[in-house]
Amino acid sequence: MTFMAAEIAEAGAVVARLLADEATRAAARAARARDPAVVVTIARGSSDHAALYLKYLIEITLGLPCASMGPSVASLYQAPLRLDRAVAISISQSGRSPDIVEMQRAARRAGAFALALVNDVSSPLAADPHALAPLHAGSEQSVAATKSMIAALAAGACFVSEWAGDAPLRAALEALPAALKAHTAPPPQALVDRVAAAPSAFVLGRGATYALAAEAALKLKETCAIHAEAFSSAEVLHGPAEIVRPGFLVLAFAPQDAARDGLLETLARLREMGAEIILIDAGGEDAPDRLAARALSHPQATPIAMIHRFYSVAEAAARKLGRDPDRPRNLSKITRTR
Repeated sequence: MTFMAAEIAEAGAVVARLLADEATRAAARAARARDPAVVVTIARGSSDHAALYLKYLIEITLGLPCASMGPSVASLYQAPLRLDRAVAISISQSGRSPDIVEMQRAARRAGAFALALVNDVSSPLAADPHALAPLHAGSEQSVAATKSMIAALAAGACFVSEWAGDAPLRAALEALPAALKAHTAPPPQALVDRVAAAPSAFVLGRGATYALAAEAALKLKETCAIHAEAFSSAEVLHGPAEIVRPGFLVLAFAPQDAARDGLLETLARLREMGAEIILIDAGGEDAPDRLAARALSHPQATPIAMIHRFYSVAEAAARKLGRDPDRPRNLSKITRTR
């Protein structure tokens, strides 16, 4: 078994530990008390995809604008910031990338309420926020982050549910550990073979599932060396669709909310162009062109189960291609950028 496969299997226990800790909910109450005008996020890589998911939850549920800040604004450009009515949320597995650490410090100096969602609580990022919410993912050996990413997604949803007093979202999160633990069946081999055979692919989503599309595209690059690009289903027909040819692979994370019908209509258009479609959806059964995740009771919680199920596809496709998903050729676990 690869480290990646073992860590995918640990995700349910990780989320259970995270939800048992009061820290994320306490941070949400402290952030809400600041009555902010804006939320900003600070992250890179998979953590930035968790931040994108959090952005959709904050904007849909709380009605607050939420934007990603480029860490180089502080680390390279040392630009003056005006964040006196902001909440700044840093997300990191390692907590050791210098630009993320410096951006958090700069946001705090500029007046923001600083919250760190971080797995390594001994890291520099965990040293000086106003509030610290541990991700409880434990040691992660595979370069491709899986269980720490699931933890970051769950922490973001927990944060928003507490801030908003959203009981249905909270209830769905309480059911998430069991749903993740139930995902023990391997993905269909025919589906894995189709992914492994693709030289490139589009990965689509809309709303919260767009964040998961970005994460899935990254995982295909990291583990399989497949060139994959993520697009919102609202954008892909505006230009990117021109490169679609017969047999071109399109993976799509189906929203469970008002965005669903539009995404399915876009997939029908792409299918007419010759694209081969694989749908990652909630409920139902697996098939060569469909990957089924456990449906949760809230449309914004279900995407976490969907990306968790997809991770097993990326891991299996990497092995099919003769690659080690734990040790990509050009990557390391901690990327130290300035």
